[in-house]
Amino acid sequence: MAQATDNNAKNYWRANIRLLLSLLFIWFFVSFGMGILWVDWLDQFRLFGFPLGFWFAQQGSIYVFVVLIFIYTFAAHRLDCRYGFDEEQEHYTADDKETGE
Repeated sequence: MAQATDNNAKNYWRANIRLLLSLLFIWFFVSFGMGILWVDWLDQFRLFGFPLGFWFAQQGSIYVFVVLIFIYTFAAHRLDCRYGFDEEQEHYTADDKETGE
């Protein structure tokens, strides 16, 4: 990995944990809140012919989870670049050192 100070590594993990907790909160809100707590209220609306509360309980929370995975990979890559832990940059640097460029 790139040369990083201990403070830089702590800030990186603090930002990473904050990102994870934010995304987990969204998933909890969608799966527990919309699929269990507010299912009766949401059932008055329809999505693809199904009551909305039922849809969130059966499929919606899974779709949201998959979308959150893609959001996390994108955001984690941005964090890696911001704090100097980007593997692609290090890979190119290591290749440049081996070839003498």
